[in-house]
Amino acid sequence: MMSKTGIALIGLGPAALPHAKSLVDLADRVDVRWAVSRSAARTQAFGRDFPFPVTTDMAAAIADPAVQAVLVLTPANAHGSVAEACFAAGKHVLLEKPLETTLARAEAIVASGRKAGRRLGVVLQHRFRPASLRLRDILKAGGLGTIEAASLTVPWWRPQSYYDAEGRGTFARDGGGVLMSQAIHALDLFRSLVGVEKVVAAQVRRTRLHRMEAEDHVSALMTLGGGAPASLVATTSAYPGGPEAMQIIGSAGTATLSGGGLDVGYVDGRSETMAPEGNSGGGANIMDFPHDAHRALIADFLDALAENRDPVVTGEEALATQRLIADIIRADPTCSQPV
Repeated sequence: MMSKTGIALIGLGPAALPHAKSLVDLADRVDVRWAVSRSAARTQAFGRDFPFPVTTDMAAAIADPAVQAVLVLTPANAHGSVAEACFAAGKHVLLEKPLETTLARAEAIVASGRKAGRRLGVVLQHRFRPASLRLRDILKAGGLGTIEAASLTVPWWRPQSYYDAEGRGTFARDGGGVLMSQAIHALDLFRSLVGVEKVVAAQVRRTRLHRMEAEDHVSALMTLGGGAPASLVATTSAYPGGPEAMQIIGSAGTATLSGGGLDVGYVDGRSETMAPEGNSGGGANIMDFPHDAHRALIADFLDALAENRDPVVTGEEALATQRLIADIIRADPTCSQPV
């Protein structure tokens, strides 16, 4: 019988919910030793909802010899310090996206994990949706032929009340707006499927719909690895919000991935469809999505520890996506956002 992996969760905000549900599902594989928050009220509420021991003592949780891996679910600006403490204590780390608020800090986390000889995974769970996995298989087998063009749209909505929460949409806490906090999932999947060679041009804007520091609307033109053109539109200003969608046009067919659903039409007349498993959290309810992809990502991370290999979404993979975000911001000559 496989021994259970000792786990600590650090950060019990909204992002912890799908992780906690996943860990309950994976109870035969994990021993959740601690769920940690600086807020006593938050730990108490979390303890009522989930069967995990809670504490406000992060240092003790990290030092617990029964903890082999730590899920870091804090705001982005705390990722570096928490991850460093975990690596120093010999723990593996599964980190919420983005890696950190700036490229330099993100690079430091990745380097620290490698230097410590610990595994670093990043929560970019869209790669684990069944439709995403199927599309990856189609592309790997050459099912769409030569990629001729691709597009990605993220027409999401967030009300002003979302950004009124302390730190939301700021550079200091989140590292940016729609690109770092919302579209990063779809952009990571897009980059991993078709590759992005260059950002040709971009417009990075804050619309009148929101009072916030960072951007809430971005458009970009890109060149893919094979030289094909690609486009991006990502926003949290598209009321009432809809599923993110990418379209990949190939010489042998076209695939459209919308939310968690897939439609493929082949030039020879064949077609295939996969229905979405649920909503994607693109509206005012930010947690309106199933936790299946989170569970699959955590299961892969556990497999990686057991098999002494890297997880599917490594720190380097997440860093490549964050570098793409930085390239998009830099491609707008009028934008002075930090990266």
